[in-house]
Amino acid sequence: MRYVWPAAISASLGGLLFGYDWVVIGGAKPFYEAYFHLDSPANQGWAMSCALLGCLIGALVSGAASESLGRKLSLLIAAIIFTASSIGTALAPTFTLFVLWRMMGGTAIGLASCLSPVYIAELAPAAVRGMLVSLNELAIVLGILAAQTTNFLIARPVPAAATPLEILHSWNGQMGWRWMFGITAIPAAIFLLAMLFVPESPRWLAPRHPEKARFILERIGGPSYASQVLADIEKSLKTVHTTSEVAALLEGRNTGILALGIALAVLQQWCGINIIFNYAQDIFSAAGFTMSSMLFNILVTGVVMVVFTVISLFLVDRFGRRILMLSGCASLALLYSVLGLLMHQGSHRFVMLFLVLAAIACYAMTLAPMTWVILSEIFPNRIRGLAMAIATTSLWAGCFVLTYTFPLLKHVLGTGRTIWIYGLVCALGFVLVWLRLPETKGKTLEAIESSWK
Repeated sequence: MRYVWPAAISASLGGLLFGYDWVVIGGAKPFYEAYFHLDSPANQGWAMSCALLGCLIGALVSGAASESLGRKLSLLIAAIIFTASSIGTALAPTFTLFVLWRMMGGTAIGLASCLSPVYIAELAPAAVRGMLVSLNELAIVLGILAAQTTNFLIARPVPAAATPLEILHSWNGQMGWRWMFGITAIPAAIFLLAMLFVPESPRWLAPRHPEKARFILERIGGPSYASQVLADIEKSLKTVHTTSEVAALLEGRNTGILALGIALAVLQQWCGINIIFNYAQDIFSAAGFTMSSMLFNILVTGVVMVVFTVISLFLVDRFGRRILMLSGCASLALLYSVLGLLMHQGSHRFVMLFLVLAAIACYAMTLAPMTWVILSEIFPNRIRGLAMAIATTSLWAGCFVLTYTFPLLKHVLGTGRTIWIYGLVCALGFVLVWLRLPETKGKTLEAIESSWK
């Protein structure tokens, strides 16, 4: 485990950057909107969601990249893109360049979100795989908290009645938002250095360089462990009747497994929690909070996310993935029902803040980490890279639709009714998990593959 833990932590730094770059825009939103004069819902939605198109691109190419270049080199490329895009976004003089650099950063997010959990899952022993893959989610929420903390510390106090013009000519409107994005280059450089010293995934190496795979597996569990895992990998690869990964993806049961993975990935986004992070300003404004207090409340949501993600690390390999997913869907559906009702009736500031924090806590223990764990586990060895790329692409497509449509739905239906829609999605997710998702805790990746038969 002294060999596995540093490698898993290094790979999870991709999740840290994923979380930071994904959420930092929420705190910077009122300031760059004033700087670039974004006064229409369409432009505001495009600024928030453009990075998600980059996520789609990164997720789409991640499968081919990880199969041809390996998991390690692909993650190194993601680290380089993270570093460049953070500096580019911070220095962007026009809205067009801001969008292009945000899309470049999104590409790195798409790569890291797909490859980090796969790399960790392929390296980790079965008994602790859930905890180690959940480290990636912990890193994501630590990145979220880092973004929220950075935004809170960088932003200077804003008067409650400040106009867009006053915000534009303030330090926040001219320089503060740039620092919020640019500081990402520091953890990106650390991620790049860390990935230089980790091993390649043994399951990627096994069919290509079996002796290198054996060496890594012996470092993890000893000679007998290495022999058993290599034998299981060889057996799983022999069950595939075609040499083409795309053709293997369309074989028999694999299409059903892929469909389940896509549905779970979209569920994690359409459950609606990400709206609270990306549009926190609008959510808390609807609850009656001022801008300065909103930034503090956004920071509180990040702390709650981290605390309950840590708790999930100790639940995933004890209670299993299925029960946590079911409890998460049911709890979120109930909380959204009450939260939407309060927003529909009017301002209930602190009751609403409590419900938001309860929803975040529930999500942090269930859907957030479990989805990544499940996606990294359920796909067979031969198609894992491509299938994970398709599922992650679906996740980011769902996130794009969610993020882009929220301002439009809020404008037409109001915040309360929009949140009810997300509650309905959670209820449908409960039915999906109940009917289709098997339990995978404690099983090797090859045993999970065999169980689908």
